[in-house]
Amino acid sequence: MGEDVETLKRRTPLLDYLRQHNWTGHPASRSEFVGLCPLHEETRPSFYVNTRKNVFYCHGCGQGGDLIRFVQLSRGLSFRQSLACLDPEIAQEADHSAVLEEAAEFYQQQLDRCPEALDYLHRRGVHDAALLRELGIGYAPGGTLRRYLTAQGHSFDVLRRLGLINAHGADALYQRIVFPLRQGECIVNLYGRSIGSAFAHRFLPGSKGGLYAWEKVRNYSEVVLVEGLFDYISLRQAGFSNATCSLGTHLNDTQLRQLCEGGRTVYVTFDIDQNQSGQRAAYQLVHRLVMRGVSARRVFLSDGHDPNSFFVEGGHAHQFQSLLEAAQP
Repeated sequence: MGEDVETLKRRTPLLDYLRQHNWTGHPASRSEFVGLCPLHEETRPSFYVNTRKNVFYCHGCGQGGDLIRFVQLSRGLSFRQSLACLDPEIAQEADHSAVLEEAAEFYQQQLDRCPEALDYLHRRGVHDAALLRELGIGYAPGGTLRRYLTAQGHSFDVLRRLGLINAHGADALYQRIVFPLRQGECIVNLYGRSIGSAFAHRFLPGSKGGLYAWEKVRNYSEVVLVEGLFDYISLRQAGFSNATCSLGTHLNDTQLRQLCEGGRTVYVTFDIDQNQSGQRAAYQLVHRLVMRGVSARRVFLSDGHDPNSFFVEGGHAHQFQSLLEAAQP
């Protein structure tokens, strides 16, 4: 949703919005207009609009901000109500993100209460409690989420539309470690990794968003790309803060665009599986990135390994660093 809000502000420049609502401004400089403040009574113009930054500031009342902030102040609305006023579709996404946020918080509360979930994490080599909290990782025991969210005032229809429950009202995520997937500050989906015999991977309906935790790594000159979230956790625990995850070997357009931003080197570290599907996907991705002018290399682990199993079976950070240094185009 964060990107949609920025698109909305670009699509509706603040100056245009003000003029549509009968504000008169006069040029004060190359990129600034000044006029009477619409937010309080005044006789001397002190309300400035910066068209380059798309923001306003009033020297009389001290208020300032962007388009959404102006709508909030001028109409006495909340942030979500202001979005609904400007674009109902984005406002609905904000409401959905808020429900997913509540679901994620509920799942986080369950994690420490369920020994089976903690045992599973231990077997997967996850031991950094602070990292679990940072990532908002939780556990879906099943059978409890619907009751919790309906008690918070959310309807069956909303929970069904988001995919949190099925048509019979049962929780969609059952006995799964849950990872919130964010786009900017907003949760856009939940990923559940089964700890039992059910199919291993499950997303809620809709987009999985961009690269995992991209905001933490977007300014690095070198990025390590893995396909699974437990691979990501293993690298973070080993000190590789420049790791990100594509949640599978097939990148969507947003993820590919993120990797192509700026000049960086991408180390593609996909699974070395028996059918070679991971390595074929890595080869194809490196080729696509190179064709777009991105420096990209493939990292080769031992047969049958992914980054998670590499560290679970005794691999060390310096050994993985050596694999990065030996990576090939």
